[in-house]
Amino acid sequence: MNLLKNHSLKKLNTFGIDAVAKYFLEIESVSAAQNFSDDKKFSIQSKLILGGGSNILFTKNFDGIVVKNNIKGIELIREYSENYFVKVGAGESWHGFVTHCIEKNYAGVENLSLIPGCVGAAPIQNIGAYGVEQKDVFFELQAIDLKENKTITINKSDCKFGYRDSIFKGEAKGKFIITSVTFKLFKKPKFNTSYGSINQEIEKMEVKEMSISAISQAVCNIRRSKLPDPEKTGNAGSFFKNPIVNNEKYELLKKEFLPIVAYKNSDTEIKLAAGWLVEQCGWKGKRFNNCGVHKDQALVLVNYENAKGNEIFELSEKILRSVKEKFGVELEREVVIL
Repeated sequence: MNLLKNHSLKKLNTFGIDAVAKYFLEIESVSAAQNFSDDKKFSIQSKLILGGGSNILFTKNFDGIVVKNNIKGIELIREYSENYFVKVGAGESWHGFVTHCIEKNYAGVENLSLIPGCVGAAPIQNIGAYGVEQKDVFFELQAIDLKENKTITINKSDCKFGYRDSIFKGEAKGKFIITSVTFKLFKKPKFNTSYGSINQEIEKMEVKEMSISAISQAVCNIRRSKLPDPEKTGNAGSFFKNPIVNNEKYELLKKEFLPIVAYKNSDTEIKLAAGWLVEQCGWKGKRFNNCGVHKDQALVLVNYENAKGNEIFELSEKILRSVKEKFGVELEREVVIL
C-alpha cells in the first residue's frame, strides 16, 4: 500500500478546499480494502472514507487517514422477467453508472442523472432528485466491517433509509468501507415526471415518445441550467435539506407567506422547498469575499476563489439563523462538515 503523508485534498473535494490529510491511501480493489482493515497500524487512526468528495466541507485539516475508494466495476449479476440486478463498485462515478443504465435500457435511475459523487456514497446519503430516491432501486451492499475485519452484506431494511439519511450517517458512521452496491432495476420503465420542471423540459425538447433517455436528458438540462459546474466553481450541490413540517405548521406558514413552495410528504407532513426559504431571506446571488450563494439556485453555496471551509460554514450558519427567524423553520445541512 502506497501510504502518503501530508497529502492535499484540494482536488479531491468539489468545494476545492485546500485541506491536508495527515495520511492518505488509495484503494483499488476489495482485497486492498481488506488488507487495510487487517493492518493494525491503522486501527488507532481517525478514518475518512472518501468517494467523489461531492458532499463534504473541510473546515480544517484531517488529523488521521483519508482512504480514497477507487473500487470499480459494473456487472449484471442476475436477470428476471421484470428486473435486472446490477452490482457496481463503490468507486464508480454515480453519473457514469446512470449513463451505463441508460445505454443498457435499465430503468429506475434516470431521474438521478448528473448527481456528482461515487456509487458508494449513494446509500450513505440516500441521494435523491426529482421524485426518486436511491432507496427505490437499492437491493443490498457489500462492505468491510473495520472492527471485525470481515466482509458482510447489508440489506435494504438494515440500512434504515430516510430522507437524505441512512444508518451509515448515524450508528454505523465510520464503521464500514462499502465495496459495492447492488441495484434492482426495471425492464419496464415507470416514468416519473411528477416534478413540473421535468414535464416542462420534456415539452421544450419536443420529445415524441417518452423514454428513460429522454427523462435523463431533461434532468441533465435542468441541473446544468441551475447548478454551477464544480470544475469551474467550487460547490457541493444542495447545501441544505428540504425541511419537513406537520400540516398545522404548514397552514400557518401558508397564511403568512403565500405563495410558499411546498410538496406533500405524507398525509400528516409537508416538505418545504429549502431553496425558496433561503431566497426569501435575501441570500440568493449574494457574495461575501471568496464565497457566496449561487445566483441561480439559493440552495447552493459556492467557493468563488480560494475560500476557507470556515468561511463557507459561517455563511451557512447565518443562513440557518435567518430562516429560523423569518419562518420559524430549522434548516438542516445536507453537506457533511469536517
